[in-house]
Amino acid sequence: MGSLRSSTSAAVESVDAEAACGLLASEQYGYVDVRMWEDFEKGHVAGARNVPYYLSVTPHGKERNPDFVDQVAALHSKEDRFLVGCRSGVRSRLATADLVAAGFANVKNLQGGYLSLLKSTNQDWTFSHNITGFPAMRFQWEETFPSTTRRLR
Repeated sequence: MGSLRSSTSAAVESVDAEAACGLLASEQYGYVDVRMWEDFEKGHVAGARNVPYYLSVTPHGKERNPDFVDQVAALHSKEDRFLVGCRSGVRSRLATADLVAAGFANVKNLQGGYLSLLKSTNQDWTFSHNITGFPAMRFQWEETFPSTTRRLR
């Protein structure tokens, strides 16, 4: 686990994919996916809640979701335990920093994002595409962590 500080000066605790799998399997942690809806729909951790950190990404810039913290607060109390993940870990680190600054006490960033989970649960997978997840990958996660899948549905 590591600790980083963002521009908001909030300490961000990060966990690697192996630790994240353990936390999710313990059934004591939820998962907030901060990718945009289109990417989330292509594949995600079973039971994940989608709250996009960015509303749009264009060649001209990124439009941050101004209601991000409030939307997460509608799903989780500030004492709830949950992981925050995106595609590769950059967006989720920023999102986690915002949540920590807002008073969420038990939130952790998934270092490496959803891709790191996929790699850790299927070492033979070849990443030959620019992926954000596919239904087959979601199925693979559900087969690897059936107790988490049943609990979060």
